[in-house]
Amino acid sequence: MTHLIAGTRFSVLDRSRTREGHSNAEALRDTVRFAQELEGLGYHRFWVSEHHGVPGVAGSAPTVLAAAVAAATRTIRVGTGGVMLPNHRPLVVAEQFGVLESLFPGRIDMGLGRSVGFTDGVRKALGRGKDDADDFAGQLDELLGWFRGTSPTGVHARPAEGLTVPPFVLAMGEGAAIAARAGLPMVIGDLRGRDRMQRGIDHYRTHFRPSPWAPEPYVVISGTIAVAATPADARRLLIPEAWSMAHSRTHGTFPPLPAAERVEALTMTAKERDLYESGLTGHIAGTEDQVAHELETVLKETGAQEVLVTTSSHDRDALLDSYRRLASIVSD
Repeated sequence: MTHLIAGTRFSVLDRSRTREGHSNAEALRDTVRFAQELEGLGYHRFWVSEHHGVPGVAGSAPTVLAAAVAAATRTIRVGTGGVMLPNHRPLVVAEQFGVLESLFPGRIDMGLGRSVGFTDGVRKALGRGKDDADDFAGQLDELLGWFRGTSPTGVHARPAEGLTVPPFVLAMGEGAAIAARAGLPMVIGDLRGRDRMQRGIDHYRTHFRPSPWAPEPYVVISGTIAVAATPADARRLLIPEAWSMAHSRTHGTFPPLPAAERVEALTMTAKERDLYESGLTGHIAGTEDQVAHELETVLKETGAQEVLVTTSSHDRDALLDSYRRLASIVSD
């Protein structure tokens, strides 16, 4: 194993993707079981996501799912990647994480994003508009204030006040600048857009202001990594997600993950084929040696302290095998 990989934490974000022929309930139970398996492999954190009204994603309530994951595990850190702060009142978010930290002390992470709903309908259902994301920095400041007991309202967030739950900013768009100004650890992706990712990291490091939450910059890079016995097997792991993304871009809905064999048998339009092929490129995928080499290059370029792996696939056994192989690279 290389020196940089040895000094890097590896963590996992599981989006509770639904699979064709399987229910939402199965997807959520799969997530909890997956966390147990990854804890055994030595991963540092396990995070869950927030999506509303998406047919292909069962994870709509990340703090609830994080509680189930934390209850089913013992040592792995558990958190959100992320709670979308514009969708919620900061007081309620503080209370939820205060409860999690009280139940599972020293194991909870608070990953926070600035996205609002996926579609106009979802935003309307949430009572939010696109411009609600514009005050993310203010919402973040208010949220952290509840933990410090500094709210000008005179109200106190129970049981959050006085607790330390590490906050992370999911850096999409302006997120890097907001994370730097707030002095918080930053999660940035994805591995397919290396130049853009690097610009965000450079801005973050240049403008970082130390805070009570983080004395110095902390960079987590996120993206899809697939490891298998052959490059072709690794590529097959990417097929279901690549097709779902292509379908969402051409049909406006994000579907459950299909089996790779079904996708390979499909007749696609030229546009679908272009989007699908594009969705298969740019990820870190291959054998252990190939992935180790590419990871070393990315870590050298970015100086990241942590990698958050976001791979989803229809074949759960092959997916777990990929994470097992990645863990073997990290622990070699």
